[in-house]
Order: sequence, then structure tokens, then C-alpha cells
Amino acid sequence: MSALLPTYARSGLSFARGEGAFLFTETGERYLDFSSGIAVTALGHAHPQLIEALTEQSQKLWHVSNLHHIAGQERLGERLVEASFADKVFFANSGAEAVEASIKAARRYHFVNGAPERYRLVTFEGAFHGRTLATIAAGGQEKHLEGFGPPVQGFDQVPGFDIDAVAAAIGDETAGVLLEPIMGEGGMREVPWRFLQDLRALCDATGILLVLDEVQSGVGRTGRFYAHEWAGITPDIMASAKGLGGGFPVGACLTTEAVGDAMTPGTHGSTFGGNPLAMAVGNAVLDVVLAPGFLEHVAQMGLRLKQRLASLADEHSDIIAEVRGQGLMVGLRCQVENKTLIAGLRERGMLTVPAGDNVVRLLPPLIVGEDEIDFACTTIDAACAALKSGAS
Repeated sequence: MSALLPTYARSGLSFARGEGAFLFTETGERYLDFSSGIAVTALGHAHPQLIEALTEQSQKLWHVSNLHHIAGQERLGERLVEASFADKVFFANSGAEAVEASIKAARRYHFVNGAPERYRLVTFEGAFHGRTLATIAAGGQEKHLEGFGPPVQGFDQVPGFDIDAVAAAIGDETAGVLLEPIMGEGGMREVPWRFLQDLRALCDATGILLVLDEVQSGVGRTGRFYAHEWAGITPDIMASAKGLGGGFPVGACLTTEAVGDAMTPGTHGSTFGGNPLAMAVGNAVLDVVLAPGFLEHVAQMGLRLKQRLASLADEHSDIIAEVRGQGLMVGLRCQVENKTLIAGLRERGMLTVPAGDNVVRLLPPLIVGEDEIDFACTTIDAACAALKSGAS
């Protein structure tokens, strides 16, 4: 009997090593990894620059308290600020922690500015913001809330992307609006750019904050550094993680100066957040992602993938109902149970991830090339054909 809590429905596979877009089992079986640890291994497996950065830093200093100056934090923070809307950055270890910090920052901003009653956030049905008590309350999904007592207060959910519904939900206690530009766990549903623009205008008009969860969609995943850039808007607060560490635990809460100034000493903290190892790897990730031409490569590969998938959806319309997403954050809404297609792909050496709304998520590493995309689409084609014929 395993000593581990049975909180995961594991596949039964175990991997010994990885290289680029591929994982290998102990016995040498090769799998094309179009899950990337759920959008985490942004630069693939065993990327030489990440290995070099982590190895070099591990020989110097692993951990030092945040009571002291950490040079790597300053450098990574400055680079994130330079490349984004933000003026200030707080480092954590995970997406959930980054979202928690974002929620606290939104509440604290209003407290400092004389409106302590403003603590509630408008959120959206089908959202996923993490597994802590506050973030499951923000997500509002019953399957995540069940069995954990009364949900944390302070979240008002609205259906769909209806600006009038958001406006109606805003009251005297509203601090801001929290949403993902692309709902990953919620079925790879893209938030329309016009809705994001209207939401920005509504937040400005009502004096509340726009809080974005870019834990999954950020750090180049969609072909822009952060997905909201496609809509030409900026948030007041943003959570980032997953790809930011390329596989090493790194999370960040990014804010404007006005919000950041409200987070004074003692208002928030993290023991491990922003440690020297994490910062060395985070800086190495940015060395690659922010290099000239890299994001253009992601956009080009994303376009190739989506075009190939659109053709497969036409050919296998009884299996694939819709292709969703942006860049290398793509979903297939299925006519059959998504787990059935996922199993068929795994049997053929390809790893994917399930999502809500009966979707299969495709999240290849950002360094993926044409050959891997073509192999993936050939594998999807074969799996769909087998499902139609009744084979495994």
C-alpha cells in the first residue's frame, strides 16, 4: 500500500528522464509530452540553460531568509517589470500562492485607501484559481469545494462573459474582478478580447481593480509574454507561475505601483518564495523566452498546430467537436469522453491533459518544433480513427 495520500488518479506511468519534448520510462519507452507538467516545463525537459543555471547556483547558495537582500529576486523582478505592465513583484512558490497574494493585495489596496469594506471579488463560473481554501472559493466549483466546510467568503460568481452581469454584481463591497484570460482547467475557454477591454473600462469607471490569473496562460504560452496583451489592456494585479520556473517552483504576484505600495512590511510573506535557486532558474527561463524571435516562434508553432487540428476536427467531427485556445495553449472539445481520447493518445505514445467541458488540453513545451507538432497530429488522427472503428 502506498504511503501517499490518494489525491491523484495516476496513469500508472513512471518516467526516468526527459529530453526536449519527450519523456522516457525506465524501460526506454518514449512519449511525446504535450502536457508539459500542465503547462510547467515551458522549455521542455533537461534544457541546457536551465541545468547550467541551477547547477551553478546550487554550488553557491540554496536558501536565505527574505529578511535579507536576495540579488536574484531584484534581477528577476526588474526583468518582469520591464517586460510587463507591472511596477512591483512579490515572489511565491506556486500559482495558488500567487493568486492568494493577488487576492490579499486587492483587499489591502482598498483598506489603505480608506475603503476597508471593499473586499469582495467578482469571479466567473467554471474558473480555476488553485487548491487553497480561498482559491477554491474563488473558483466556486462544487467538486473542489465539497467536504471542506463553509467556503471562504468574498467571492461573487457570474456566468459567461457578460459585461452587464459583471456590472450588476458590483456593489459597495466589491474590490475587483478576478479572471483567467483563457480558462485552462475550465475547458480552454478564451475570454473574448472585447470583453476584456469592456471589463477594464468597467473597473476604471467603478474604482475597482482588474485582477488576472495568468498562471497557465502566461510566460509566452499564447505567443505573447502574457495573454492579456492580445486584448491591448493591462491589469492592476496579476498572478504568474507554472512556466515562469520551467519546472522549478516559482510563482509571482505582479502589481501596479499603487497596489504594491499598499503591501507594506509584515502584510505578506513566504519562507521559500524567491529563494536563490528559484530565482536563478527563473532568470534563465526569461533569458530564453524574452530572446528575440522566441515568442514569434511560439505564435508560428501555435498557428501550425491549430491549422492541423482544424483539419482533423473536420475529418473526425464525430470525435472532435471544436478546437479552442491560443498559441500553444489549445483544447479539443470532444464528442466522446475526453478521457477515452486521452487514453488512446497515451497508448500511442503521446501525453495530454483533461480539462472541464469534456476537453483534451494540448500544452506542448514552447520549444516544440514542426516535426513534433506533425507527429502529434498524426497520433491524434490515428487515435480518432481507432475510436471510430471501435479499436483501442
